Amino acid sequence: MRTLPSSATARAATALVEALQQRFVAGLEAAAAAAGMPARLAPVEWLRDDGRHGGGVRWGTADSAMFGRASINVSTVHYDDLPDRKLASASALSSIVHPADPRRPSMHLHVSWTEMRDGSGYWRVMADLNPALPDQADRQRFIAALREAAPEQYDAAAEQGDRYFFIPALGRHRGVTHFYLEAYTTGDWDRDAALARRVEEAAISTYCSLLQRPLAGVASAAERAAQLAYHTVYLFQVLTLDRGTTSGLMVHDQNDEGIMGSLPPSIDPVLLASWAKLVPPPQGELVDRLVTVLAGTPASPGVTVDAAAKHALAKAVREHYRLHPRALDLQASGDVVPPTVSNHQAIS
Repeated sequence: MRTLPSSATARAATALVEALQQRFVAGLEAAAAAAGMPARLAPVEWLRDDGRHGGGVRWGTADSAMFGRASINVSTVHYDDLPDRKLASASALSSIVHPADPRRPSMHLHVSWTEMRDGSGYWRVMADLNPALPDQADRQRFIAALREAAPEQYDAAAEQGDRYFFIPALGRHRGVTHFYLEAYTTGDWDRDAALARRVEEAAISTYCSLLQRPLAGVASAAERAAQLAYHTVYLFQVLTLDRGTTSGLMVHDQNDEGIMGSLPPSIDPVLLASWAKLVPPPQGELVDRLVTVLAGTPASPGVTVDAAAKHALAKAVREHYRLHPRALDLQASGDVVPPTVSNHQAIS
């Protein structure tokens, strides 16, 4: 049985991320129905230490007419029975949607409340639009929705997001617009929680609306090739630069499929391999490991990132950073690197 943290604020944060999860699941299913390609997301529960330290529920679907991959993951981890740990609890919603049609954009969002043993805590709020085929009108709608939700914070969040999601080896960003508040707190929990909810609700409603846009005909071969290349960029960024993903993998192996839920359905291994020489050492070794793992998966037309591949990729990432712990300093960061991330205590 999955237990919940004893802290009132941690429980409130859990309720918040679970409500956002249900809102997103319902919105995705409604968008799929409106687009004429009904899809249902199914729940999978996972437990941290058999539920003693919490766990979560992941709603997902894959390989449908509408969604190539969708993962809406809630995690609530706590250490009520380990008073010596500085981290008391963390409640998070981490979501990614990769539509099947390359003309529909991918979208990632994350919101989490991290609480320390002394009762202090902070929010992490992210939302970013990630199209394989950029559309300026979609970008402007997404920006406008987030700016309206967080008018005082938007400019700083956009600047920090652009910095975090920049890929130096490729000289490009992962997406077309990024919102990122790291270690955010004003000291007013209710006010900060309302901001987090407002930003994520704006991202969810805007994105689900974008998904419903009618498309004429079928995607061309060139558009599908662009999607495969972009999905390769996405996996490259997540597994070599994303600090939150790496932290989640390093602290435990009980939710690898959920933590790796952001990975796209397929990638181009040849393109991925070509980037090994562009990253600083020892990250080229990591890229080579990832390519080796994926080389054994089915090819159609790229390699499929299935459940088995996710577990193997997670293992490869862990082995790399255990061998090269200083390589963690090469990962992306925002304005600050919270101790829960730098010390591998965060969840994803």
